[in-house]
Amino acid sequence: MAYLTVRDIDICFDRVGAGPPLLAISGSGGDLRLKPNLLESPLAKSFDVLAYDQRGLGRTSKPNKSYSMADYAEDAAALLDAVGWKRVPVVGVSFGGMVALAYATRHPAHPSKLVLISTEAAGGTHRDRRVALFERFGGPEVGALARRRFLENEGHLDQASLEAWRRLAFPLYTRSARDPNVARRAINRPDVLHWFTRPGGESTSFNMFPDLHRIRCPTLVLGGEDDPMHPIESQADIAAALPDHLVQFKRFPNCGHAVVPDAPDRAMAVIREFIVA
Repeated sequence: MAYLTVRDIDICFDRVGAGPPLLAISGSGGDLRLKPNLLESPLAKSFDVLAYDQRGLGRTSKPNKSYSMADYAEDAAALLDAVGWKRVPVVGVSFGGMVALAYATRHPAHPSKLVLISTEAAGGTHRDRRVALFERFGGPEVGALARRRFLENEGHLDQASLEAWRRLAFPLYTRSARDPNVARRAINRPDVLHWFTRPGGESTSFNMFPDLHRIRCPTLVLGGEDDPMHPIESQADIAAALPDHLVQFKRFPNCGHAVVPDAPDRAMAVIREFIVA
């Protein structure tokens, strides 16, 4: 791992593989020390993959201020400028997909292709569907947590709410079992996540649909049909908002959030085929 100073932060990043460059943007819990990740995926056999900890996460700086979606998008742009990459494919997962969308709408000439996995283009969409899926997979207790987060409070009210979510709801994001030791290997910065998901936070207020027409590059949208966090309807909305000649939309049955953990072989094959085409 290495560090680069860009804008107002020191970004922790890593590069693995050989071939054409590819930028990977992780989700809101992203930490390069969490395995497996895109650096360890088959993509590294075909691409020079650059991944990084986003501001406030992992080993990257945590400025003492609120962060905006624009901050995250400009961090990505500044990092690519710092390493000298131009016109590269960008893969964004979950929150990383939102950042990839923000980056592509703010810098439409920069990405050569976009891969958006289990993400959304506007906050707070399909809330009833999220609650229904969490209750289906986790029972009444998790359903109540989801109802409070998505329908009643529009976010986590306090640290106790956030910790309950991590303990009870987070394991349900994927259909395959999660490594119980994953959280122990990350730097726990709940205040960063709390900023984004607090009542009135940007997780429920951002809306990039009016700007999606600015995207100029081919875009692959992937989603799991059993994703309770960002239901497949959210990815369908993105695909429907993009021009037909630019977008491909792939649905993954029996898969939850991020798709890759539940269907690694198929997901990686689809991603690689799209990027090299």
